[in-house]
Amino acid sequence: MNLANNGKKLAKKGIVAQCISSLVLILIVLIIKPEYTVAVVLGALSFIIPHSIFAYWSFRYAGATKSKLVVQSFSKGLKLKLALTAIFFATAFSQLNAAPVPLLGAYVVAMVSQWLAMYRLRQMS
Repeated sequence: MNLANNGKKLAKKGIVAQCISSLVLILIVLIIKPEYTVAVVLGALSFIIPHSIFAYWSFRYAGATKSKLVVQSFSKGLKLKLALTAIFFATAFSQLNAAPVPLLGAYVVAMVSQWLAMYRLRQMS
């Protein structure tokens, strides 16, 4: 039995919650302010994709015998998440001229939805 399975399942549920809340936000923005849709999509993706990669790297290894690998993998995942987030923001602002408030707002919604999902899932277990 893989010790990281519970963490992987929890991470998947959090990512699903992020995707659902981001899609709802995108649909709302598409109806109310369609000109901000691209910025909202980029903002949501700026959190979801790096965070998903971080979750993958974080739960690659588990167990006391692999403690050094767990720490290294977590560290590498965190560095990748930070670098990818910076790349997403730099691209959105410099190449696509995305509106800052909708982009950052969608980023925050994706981040907070993940926190709320983890809190809710912890309450359910």
